[in-house]
Amino acid sequence: MNWRIALPALALVALLLWLPHSAPAFHAMFPALGKPVYLRTGFGQLVAIHAGIVLLASATAVLVGLAVAALVTRPFAGSLLPTANAVAVVGQTIPPVAVLVLSVPLLGFGAPPTLLALTVYGVLPVLGQAIAGLRSVPPDAIAAADGMGYGPWRRLKDAELPLAVPAIMSGVRLSVIVAVGTATIGSTVGATTLGSPIVEGLVGNNPAYVVQGALLVAALAMLFDGLLEWVERRVTSRGR
Repeated sequence: MNWRIALPALALVALLLWLPHSAPAFHAMFPALGKPVYLRTGFGQLVAIHAGIVLLASATAVLVGLAVAALVTRPFAGSLLPTANAVAVVGQTIPPVAVLVLSVPLLGFGAPPTLLALTVYGVLPVLGQAIAGLRSVPPDAIAAADGMGYGPWRRLKDAELPLAVPAIMSGVRLSVIVAVGTATIGSTVGATTLGSPIVEGLVGNNPAYVVQGALLVAALAMLFDGLLEWVERRVTSRGR
């Protein structure tokens, strides 16, 4: 059994079962609170929406990042490579909240700007690591593929991408884990996520809400990390 997956999953389930009935415990910790448990949206619904936003944004980011990396590492698009590398490196120094704020005037409030911000920010680590992985493919492997009569597309699919898998998966894992945490700030622009109790707790001076949201975010992040670690091992061994 993979405990990196099982333990966070058990913790998440235990929290979902306990939190709706945790009023006595939080009232003991924060006696002054009249409403010690967040009830505006069910915790299970918050986890499902949060995970859905992260998965949708991450899947889009991975597809875009891989496509751009494959394009700029082709000989005919070599002039675009320095620009793509610069965007991948410099873009990650910009705070995610800045991308979110810039998305609001385009899409309004709610889930759409959160999805856009997570997707744009998630592309960067995937792009950077995919470029690094594809550029590190040994020339001998490319020459061997050419010698076997592989065309450009088949060489990319059957030779270059499998050899670049370790670097690519590193970028994918980083992208998804960052998205789990970053999605919480989507609640500042009206999205329903696990950031909702955190934001409401901060605004209403209710530390119990903040703790409840933070516990669920932490458990979900550890679960995603365990799952991605397992996927990374499987895909990396297959690529090799």
